[in-house]
Amino acid sequence: MKKRPIGVTVLAILAGVQAVVAIIRTLQMLHLFPISLGEFRFFTFDLFGAIMWGLLAIIYIWLVRSLWNLKAQGWLFLVIITTINVILNFFTILGGTPWEYILPSLVLNGAVLLYCILPGVKQAFGVVDEPMPGQR
Repeated sequence: MKKRPIGVTVLAILAGVQAVVAIIRTLQMLHLFPISLGEFRFFTFDLFGAIMWGLLAIIYIWLVRSLWNLKAQGWLFLVIITTINVILNFFTILGGTPWEYILPSLVLNGAVLLYCILPGVKQAFGVVDEPMPGQR
């Protein structure tokens, strides 16, 4: 049994937070939970959006389990999905969404990505940095 570093525990907790956010978004898309934008509160119904957020919630729940059990594929998939989320956040900002609404997601995804690339976390998952050609 591998010893789980604190960084991996933090990653699993942050992935759990992402799962909760995805579940809330799913409920918002199913018209079961209101969306708040500043002073405005409204309900929406979007079945496709609900399906996508629901799938993302399932993925994050799988990631929490994989990270907790130190599965390398969980680490890799978390790096990929977090990078995609950061890129999508920047596109959302370019689309005109105010910083205040994107900042929590950007900070959370940025923190997850930074934790993922820490040497101790990578080592816990068996990820080894290969030296660049010409380096020792």
